Amino acid sequence: MKGYSDRLGEVQEYYFSKKLKEVQQLREAGKPIINMGIGSPDLPPDRRVTEALKRTADLPDAHGYQSYQGIPRLRKAMADFYARNYGVPLDPQSEILPLMGSKEGIMHVSMAFLNEGDEVLVPNPGYPTYTSVTRLLHAHPVYFDLLEGTQWEPDWEALENRDLSRVKLMWVNYPHMPTGAPGSKELFAKLLNFVRRNDILLVHDNPYSFILNEQPMSILELPEAKNHALELNSLSKTFNIPGWRVGMLAGRQDYLQAVLRVKSNMDSGMFLGIQEGAISALSLDKSWITSTNAIYKARKYLVLEMASMLGLQVAEGGVGMFVWAKVPSGTKAIDLVDRLLYEKDIFITPGEIFGSGGAAYVRFSLCVDEQQIKEALNRLVKYD
Repeated sequence: MKGYSDRLGEVQEYYFSKKLKEVQQLREAGKPIINMGIGSPDLPPDRRVTEALKRTADLPDAHGYQSYQGIPRLRKAMADFYARNYGVPLDPQSEILPLMGSKEGIMHVSMAFLNEGDEVLVPNPGYPTYTSVTRLLHAHPVYFDLLEGTQWEPDWEALENRDLSRVKLMWVNYPHMPTGAPGSKELFAKLLNFVRRNDILLVHDNPYSFILNEQPMSILELPEAKNHALELNSLSKTFNIPGWRVGMLAGRQDYLQAVLRVKSNMDSGMFLGIQEGAISALSLDKSWITSTNAIYKARKYLVLEMASMLGLQVAEGGVGMFVWAKVPSGTKAIDLVDRLLYEKDIFITPGEIFGSGGAAYVRFSLCVDEQQIKEALNRLVKYD
């Protein structure tokens, strides 16, 4: 064997892939670890969703290859979901592309638009996959700071003073992960104006818009947005089916066709049962969102109490399924994470994995039931 790909030198194993192995080893050694680090919904999907999958799995013709673009009824359900929740009209035949999770969309979009040596604007702090995919393709991540003092908007002055001549893509994500900043239509307008002036394709990653957020938004709501932006979305968080891997890409037909050319050479269509379950999920009314958010709200109240006990600072107005908290001056966030893990058997996420802009922060997941959070609180009573 003549060696591994040079691409492997561009990336490390994903933090959670590596850290969760350690957490599992600690559990196997008898440690009662409470995992508050990862955003994998622990609540079940609606019964009608799983029943749709089960019914389809019993059909004799359900197990063959499916269309790369999903069945027409799935694309229509996705388009109807956008019209109903965001007020965005989408042609289900040409402006919606179902994905096996939105994470694969990050790779497929990047492969469709980037050449070796191109530059990509990546938020700091931000989702690490934007960086790793860019590097795997031998393109170059160019980080732009998000400012805490302006609700984690970009540092516009610094952005405008950059040489942007080689930048082809810009990743953004509101509601923002990890900070929970909700974003706004005013911010979306600024972003669209920026990419229009600089001939950059904006990709908005939008999986958290319904979690503890009273005003879900799509960047495609804005006039002319389809000319300058694509939007990724996901059913994982909203409908508690992360393991099903159902996402979507919405936008202009020619952009989606470029992505489909990549996707159709890399995977096949998703299992029909999953598609039918997704159709059922997308048809759920707002009572589903309301009831799910009531659970997250109760959990967040307890997590905020934890943050207070630890002397952490949490800004008001955060949405999504995480709590982003600033450590006290003089404390290293990574040291706090390790002390909680090894002394209190509580795992939270260090903010530094999201970039240098997160180094003074930690992140708590709300994907933990109330009894476990209360147990974590009990463990902190004697914390010193």
